[in-house]
Amino acid sequence: MKPLDIITIGRSSVDLYGAQVGGRLEDMGSFQKYVGGSPTNMATGTARLGLKSALITRVGDEHMGRFLREELVKEGVDVRGVKTDPERLTALVLLGIRDENSFPLIFYRENCADMALCEEDIEEGFIAEARAVVATGTHLSHPRTEAAVLKALRLARQHGARTALDIDYRPNLWGLSGHGDGENRFIESAAVTERLQSHLGLFDLIVGTEEEFHIAGGSTDTLEALRAVREKTSATLICKRGAAGAAAFTGKIPQSLDEGQTGPGFPIEVFNVLGAGDGFMSGLLKGWLDDETWPRALEYANACGAFAVSRHGCTPAYPSLEELQFFLKRGVKTPALRHDRELDQLHWSTNRHGEWPQMRVFAFDHRIQMEELDGATPRRIGRFKDLCLKATLAVADGRPGYGLLCDDRLGRSALQAATGTGLWVARPAELPGSRPLEFEAELGPDAGGLSEWPLHQVVKVLCFCHPEDEAAMRAAQEETLKRLFTSARRNRLEFLLEIIPSKVGPVDDDTVATLIRRTYEIGIHPDWWKLEPLTSARAWETACRAIEENDPHCRGVVVLGLDASETELAASFAEATRHKLVKGFAVGRTIFGDAARDWFADRIDDETAIARMTENFTRLCGLWDQALARNDRETGA
Repeated sequence: MKPLDIITIGRSSVDLYGAQVGGRLEDMGSFQKYVGGSPTNMATGTARLGLKSALITRVGDEHMGRFLREELVKEGVDVRGVKTDPERLTALVLLGIRDENSFPLIFYRENCADMALCEEDIEEGFIAEARAVVATGTHLSHPRTEAAVLKALRLARQHGARTALDIDYRPNLWGLSGHGDGENRFIESAAVTERLQSHLGLFDLIVGTEEEFHIAGGSTDTLEALRAVREKTSATLICKRGAAGAAAFTGKIPQSLDEGQTGPGFPIEVFNVLGAGDGFMSGLLKGWLDDETWPRALEYANACGAFAVSRHGCTPAYPSLEELQFFLKRGVKTPALRHDRELDQLHWSTNRHGEWPQMRVFAFDHRIQMEELDGATPRRIGRFKDLCLKATLAVADGRPGYGLLCDDRLGRSALQAATGTGLWVARPAELPGSRPLEFEAELGPDAGGLSEWPLHQVVKVLCFCHPEDEAAMRAAQEETLKRLFTSARRNRLEFLLEIIPSKVGPVDDDTVATLIRRTYEIGIHPDWWKLEPLTSARAWETACRAIEENDPHCRGVVVLGLDASETELAASFAEATRHKLVKGFAVGRTIFGDAARDWFADRIDDETAIARMTENFTRLCGLWDQALARNDRETGA
């Protein structure tokens, strides 16, 4: 069994997608940054569908190149074949959605990194690991990249791998039109036809639109073009026909395109055709490598293409395997798939980046509690939070599963310094102590300020609520939470909801579970929950069941501290660790309380404060680990 299912070769770029829809590219005011480039899209799309995919390309030795590499790793793509070019910049593409027929784009590819791909970049051992190698047409347009692709194809065939070509014809990338003509999909060229036809015999599978087969076959009559291609190759030909679906031809080309093998289509709204072909190809490759029938493989392909044309962006639109299976079973409910709430939640929750099976979080997002300390000023609080970060990093020591909660108003320096450290980072959105819930001023009343937050930060909100709240109070808080949750999703930020009912009214074994169920009823699906230490096994069971029944993909629960003693926390950890959904703790004052009081009063220096907090945090981690180990022994896990 080979370790890789597929290697794609060719373009790799950063897509800068206009966030506004319905205008010219000239009118775009902001852009979303995504992974781009046809082979890179396919590597990601197939990885999401469960294939072990890899990519061969080049990126620049700069921020955009590192972005592509990091995103690919997060998606599960093998990046051993992604070379860093020290001299050239990563390619960029600017794209927009004007209407259902117009999608302006500009390629920034002058001497770009991926076009420097050469034969030396193709390693035989790497190619030998793959069941299939997929090339795209653009990299046949230049002698240097053409030589690299041909070497990879030759090695693939020597090692028994399948080979596929996505024609992916872009006239201006072949030098046939100007920079402003990126949207153009077809210009006749005998030279391009000759170049493509000289290599068609190397492939087992060739995929293209009707226009792409026109260039490959040298005729604007689709059947005639397909027959010309058939003369050069015995490969299975997949002709994409837009709204008419796609057809597979495994032998002689018939008298009508309708006589090819087809898969079912899906009646969805066409919102954005950019990247739809790469989504289609991802689904097709999944079926092909799983040895499905062509009608079944085309069903996968059509469904993945449907996701792409109904969503913003290319790679971000592609489905996970679970999402695809769900869609094929349930079918279309809302033609505009991006407005299908059930599907959108599944898309979000099954395509999140990163795994956090353990959570040891130092929470120092406190504002009022620090402001009330003797000797505290905003500037000094910021300095103290820098010390909290240093303690967190000392305990984490580069290991996964550690994090922090820090605010921007008083802790901006620490919050910004935490970026890139590998720590899980959450940031509060609520105005401290507010009931009904209000936001920090920086967010604005509609939570629109989340557009300024980095994508790695988790939106944390604390809500003091109770099932017996008066109707007006409940309605006000729920509307505020919905605004925040909607804004978080719009800005691609994970969402942590902390609920504390005990400060509002009496709490029994069903209180928290009731609040959790209500949250899901109003359409909020937190990625994380932060809960008080519950007082009984039954309370934990009902709370966890309420989450699992409504969101089986929830990342989990972290337990808060409420300034409890270590003895009290040890007892709460002992019960919490019995439940798999509880991933860890987020504790603050138990760790920093004494050190903060002494530091603000100038009784200890910075190093002593850091040492104390490091020691306290380390002990809490030990208590959590002891509780886990004891639970494992009792359950025989």
